[in-house]
Amino acid sequence: MTKPLVFVPHRIAESALALLRERCEVDYRDIEEKLDDASFAAGLQRADGLMIYSGHKINASVLEKAPRLRVVSNIAVGYDNLDLPALTARGILATNTPDVLTETTADLTFALLMAAARRVPEADRFVKNGQWNEWLPSLMLGKDVHGATIGIVGMGRIGEAVARRAKGFDMNILYCNRTRKPEAEKALGVQFTSLDDLLSRSDYVVVMTPLTPETEGLIGERELSLMKSDAILINTSRGRVVDEQALIRSLTERRIGGAGLDVFQMEPTPKDNPLLSLPHVVTLPHIGSATRETREKMALKAARNMLAGLFGERPENLLNPS
Repeated sequence: MTKPLVFVPHRIAESALALLRERCEVDYRDIEEKLDDASFAAGLQRADGLMIYSGHKINASVLEKAPRLRVVSNIAVGYDNLDLPALTARGILATNTPDVLTETTADLTFALLMAAARRVPEADRFVKNGQWNEWLPSLMLGKDVHGATIGIVGMGRIGEAVARRAKGFDMNILYCNRTRKPEAEKALGVQFTSLDDLLSRSDYVVVMTPLTPETEGLIGERELSLMKSDAILINTSRGRVVDEQALIRSLTERRIGGAGLDVFQMEPTPKDNPLLSLPHVVTLPHIGSATRETREKMALKAARNMLAGLFGERPENLLNPS
């Protein structure tokens, strides 16, 4: 019996690759860079399964080049790169990798909050550029994190993990979400409120909601105007949840105190993006889940989802059960 062919167009953990090779033929490209369109299309021609990171956009036009495709396994918790209606129309299973990156992404989110609050990157550059000539009482004054109010927009798994970290800093924790989370309120002491109330009361606004048609541009000009003048916005979800041009205006005009961003409207963000030149903005290259341990766990989960889908089982993390 012919083994199904899985196309993996980029480097993944060896353990995940070995798992796939036990039962499948694997067309594997041991590269970090994204394949050019022609090479990617050629790989799709024979593929029964496709295992990708979220940088690959899979839509109807891409699927036209994949006549045999049965499973797309996304190595990410977010799946806004997948056109689920187009995949479902073709009867192609789509999966993602939740849970395994929750704590790692929450670590990065809180690290970004701390870095923006205490001006860590700015202070690091100050020392390395030879500007530290004397100690001054007002040198690199930042904002306290302990005892401050944090507002979490989107109380999913990662949002709850961020709340657990905030609790350790004795922060007052607000959250807004599509549905109320009584268990989280009881366990973590978090307070459910409206988005407007959260924005007006929080010292730190942490955006954790997934990107959907309803959440695209959720934080715009009006929402930013509700924030405190010294409040800091943290976004580790998806760049398009925040209106980037409105954010640039708010930061440039110092209507809010600063921002910490791991995601952008366009990625990689253009080198002339004004956000990159603002000293009160900390910018990262979308590294929320970027630890060796977590990336391996994500790849293994994606491989298991792939094998389940190809061999007639229901994948654990199926996105389009219909």
